[in-house]
Order: sequence, then structure tokens, then C-alpha cells
Amino acid sequence: MSAPEAASAPQRPASLWALYLAFNRLALQGFGGVLAVAQRELVERLGWLSREEFVETLAIAQVLPGPNVVNLSLMIGDRYFGLRGAFAALAGMFVLPSLLVLSMAALYGSVAQHPVVGNALRGMGAVSAGLILATGFKLLPAVRRNPMGRALAAVLAVATVVAVVWLRLPLPWLVLLLGGLGMAAAWRGLRQAPASA
Repeated sequence: MSAPEAASAPQRPASLWALYLAFNRLALQGFGGVLAVAQRELVERLGWLSREEFVETLAIAQVLPGPNVVNLSLMIGDRYFGLRGAFAALAGMFVLPSLLVLSMAALYGSVAQHPVVGNALRGMGAVSAGLILATGFKLLPAVRRNPMGRALAAVLAVATVVAVVWLRLPLPWLVLLLGGLGMAAAWRGLRQAPASA
């Protein structure tokens, strides 16, 4: 293996404990959404996934039942350590964060009527939306190598925004219609790639 290949080779978690701690740290940072933190931790800081692998794995996680990042943690844990890794990553996502959420829920009941609490929650919602948008822009370069092509990916992204914001289509219809169209386009692109290579 040459030096450039070794430098670009993905890292892997050293142990189940390292996997647990990484997902625990990820979950504890994700107030209002973990996606932005997951991309930063798994791609940029730890190097366990490339941007392209993160986008592809996230795409699968989004169409599976359950929260996206939980599905992502299960897939990454399974990728490196099998079923034990999936359970370790899942435990990292849930054990300590669940205890914190239960404690905060008990505390929230006594301070819910305070105006500062309401304003803080509204502010966190805006920050969460900004983080998700920033993560989307950060992952745009991964679309360059997508077999669908940039133009069709952009059209599908705009169609998704229109369908959600203005048409208010239910998620199952979006997954079936736009997701199906995206899968068909990617499949067609993958079939044409070996012929053009």
C-alpha cells in the first residue's frame, strides 16, 4: 500500500469501549438533533467514514424505521464489530443520555411556566435547524461522485423541499415517490458507469 493510500484509508474504532464512548459523546452533544455532530465526529474527527460513506449510510438509515442517527449507530457498530458493536453503539446512544433526559424531564415540570425556559427552547430549535442546514451544505461535495449526478440530485432536493414545505406531502409518499426516483436514477448511473469506464 502506497503512502497516499495509507493516509486515505479509513480509521476504525480500537475497541467496543471506544465505539461506546464515541457514540456516547455524540449523543451528549446533540441537543435538538445529532446529525451535525455525527458528521463532525464520525467523518472529520474520528475518520471512521468518508463523506461519501456517511451520506450513503445516512440515506439507508433515513428509510429504515426509527431515528436516523440510532440506525446509523447500529450500522456502524455492526460494520466494525458485528452484533456486539451494534449493541455497544446503541448503548452509547441511549444509556447516559436517557438518564439525563429523565432527570431533565422531572426538573422541567417545576420550571415549565417560566418565560426564560420557553425562550430557551425556541432558541435551541433555531440552532438545531441551522446545524442541520450547515451539515447539508458541508456534505454537498459528496454529491459530486454520486452515480445520479449533481443535476438530478439538485432537482430531487428542490422537489423534496417543495413537497414538504408547500405541498405538505406525508413522509411515506415522499420516500416512495422521490426516494424511488432517486434509487432508480442511481441504479441507472451505476449500470452505465462500468460501460463508460
